Amino acid sequence: MKEISELKWNELKDIKLIMFDVDGVLVRRGTKIKQEGSVTTLETKKIDSKQIEQIKELNKKGFLVNINSGRGLYMLQEMFREVLPFVSLTYENGSATWYKGKVEQHFNSYKYLKDIIFELIKVKSEKIKGFEPKEFIITIHCNQQVKEIEQIISRYKELYTVWNGEAYDIGVKDLQTKALGLRRVIKMFKLKKKNVLAIGDNYNDKEMVKEAGLKISADKTRIEGDYYVPLDDEFLPADLLMRQILKEMKNC
Repeated sequence: MKEISELKWNELKDIKLIMFDVDGVLVRRGTKIKQEGSVTTLETKKIDSKQIEQIKELNKKGFLVNINSGRGLYMLQEMFREVLPFVSLTYENGSATWYKGKVEQHFNSYKYLKDIIFELIKVKSEKIKGFEPKEFIITIHCNQQVKEIEQIISRYKELYTVWNGEAYDIGVKDLQTKALGLRRVIKMFKLKKKNVLAIGDNYNDKEMVKEAGLKISADKTRIEGDYYVPLDDEFLPADLLMRQILKEMKNC
């Protein structure tokens, strides 16, 4: 993999859509959630003003911008309120996409998850912080991995679970992935694979990044790509990527 600073205009000339993961890419990793009985308290992160201006500039330059996340639509709308006119939102691991007020549902997971949810909510462990509100997948935030959760999911052969270091995402194998979301967004905008640049940093981003024409890793210990963005405590990977793209646009 090459460092992102080596990305040049000749490799960007076919790109029409830039697809971003959220946590660890556009905002810092980590979700604060607390659940007591029927009350769930969830921190809503906000995109930084610098990234707002970068996204607006990319839009002005003619790029489509998509945010592809495991998070739910409500939270993504709150996080990215200032840039909603300039982006599409693919949410809950490729389950649906919001664009300019319209939602296109890509998959109906109800029959697959309607039974397991009742088993999961019965699990009692001090490691469990809470269930994040979702429509199409199940997300359980935990301080550490919980063996009982993994054992329950293993009995449902059609389901997968991904432990990302702070939560379990539970969905339908091969049918609820960020890669599926990418393919549906390509179809929505009548693009080709070569027209898409995707950046991700975590295990649930692997298939999404692999499906893109230009692959960017925001954590080269977890994701393979054509280029990687160095981990930097000061700058987010999305910041460094957008800065490089805009620089090359200016120089071309």
